[in-house]
Amino acid sequence: MKKRIRFVLLAMLFIILLPLYSSAEEDRSDGQSVTAASDEAPTGGPDETMQEEGGMVDPLEPWNRAMFTFNDRLYFWVMKPTAKLYSFFVPEWGRIRVRNAVNNVAFPVRFANSILQLRFHAAVAELGRFIVNSTAGIGGMFEIVKANPDVGTGNKDMGQTLGRYGIPDGFYIIWPFLGPSCFRDSVGMAGDYFLTPENYITPIQDSLALEGYEQVNDTSLKIGDYEDFKESAVEPYVAMRNAYYQYRKSKVEGGEYTGPLYQEKDRQ
Repeated sequence: MKKRIRFVLLAMLFIILLPLYSSAEEDRSDGQSVTAASDEAPTGGPDETMQEEGGMVDPLEPWNRAMFTFNDRLYFWVMKPTAKLYSFFVPEWGRIRVRNAVNNVAFPVRFANSILQLRFHAAVAELGRFIVNSTAGIGGMFEIVKANPDVGTGNKDMGQTLGRYGIPDGFYIIWPFLGPSCFRDSVGMAGDYFLTPENYITPIQDSLALEGYEQVNDTSLKIGDYEDFKESAVEPYVAMRNAYYQYRKSKVEGGEYTGPLYQEKDRQ
């Protein structure tokens, strides 16, 4: 359901948001120019400081704050209770097997983006990893061959690929159900949609049911992470925007993100 909703939302809102992209980049440039010309420390709030340091501009802040609240309540009122009930019946061992299999099926996204990023060594490694895990790992449930950051295997997406070619992130946006993103990564979501095999399952009800199940399973393995993030943040909205910016920046630069919220638990 997550990917299906993503595609529909993007199709509906891109036409409205597109004009903001250029203005956001102008705001970023202006902010950076002011910073370079001034020797004084920034005196504004967290939002102004972030823009001056080159972070994501946030012209849609009223919308984003409303969607932040919506997603926050969705998590605590719906996703977390459902995931906890699911965890009661399915042990962690089984839920990790499901996550591994889902990750294995997403091979086309990683493989295609490795090629588009001209990381052919990583693409070959992804192919070999997929073959071994699909066979000896029983459909990917067991990760016989794990992701290797030194080789370049790991999660890759179209937003990261666009960033590698120098396309800036643009303005920050929070999507309902999907969470934080930016203009560039939202465009990348649409590209990745067509590379995801489960989106071609018919009838559509089966595809939606599968995607919904994957989301519940994934949430069940991360219960507590979001709560810890909120408790440690003075201003959760700003902290999430900062975390997302640093996470995506590290992905584009090929580094490893070690900040809060976006770390994945080790697959076993």
